[in-house]
Amino acid sequence: MRWRLAALAVLALAGWMIWTGGPRTVPAPPVPVPPPAPGPPVSRAPLPRPPTIPPRARQITSEVERILIEKAARRMTVWQRDGNPRVFDIALGFAPGGDKVRQGDGRTPEGAFRVDRRNDRSAFHLSLGLDYPRPQDRARARAAGVDPGGDIMIHGQPNQVAEGFKVRGDWTAGCIAVTNIEIAELFTHTPAGTPVEIRP
Repeated sequence: MRWRLAALAVLALAGWMIWTGGPRTVPAPPVPVPPPAPGPPVSRAPLPRPPTIPPRARQITSEVERILIEKAARRMTVWQRDGNPRVFDIALGFAPGGDKVRQGDGRTPEGAFRVDRRNDRSAFHLSLGLDYPRPQDRARARAAGVDPGGDIMIHGQPNQVAEGFKVRGDWTAGCIAVTNIEIAELFTHTPAGTPVEIRP
């Protein structure tokens, strides 16, 4: 009799579990997650401005009024009527130190000159001739018993070199050389009579 009662109790308990879905489990409490560590402070200061570059014309757009050549700096500054100065890197004679004394010394002369001729059939892709030798240059050469030389020009690259090529270093016979693009720019806007100063 007892085993019957026990069997009935087991069956009753099984039926109750099926009916109710079984014993309920209580979920474990969530494990607390620590907050992230603070990072470096974010700067709210404005970004620094780029350095101010002085405005300078990228090309010559009006008549050239004055040219300054600084031999030691290998620099030519061109002042135009309208707009800011234009600065060029230059090459000089193959022995540029000192004033020109005689033909073949490889020096670029120093002093105040003027453009006295323009040659669009130059052997150096356009040229602006300077009025060297001046009377004082001739007198000095005569006293020394030498030829003062001549044909001092601002010119481009040799015509026989490839287009766009630039001869490096000081390579002229005493002239002032720039790129072909630059001499075209100068040639277009520099009239005869323009003053040119050449400093050591």
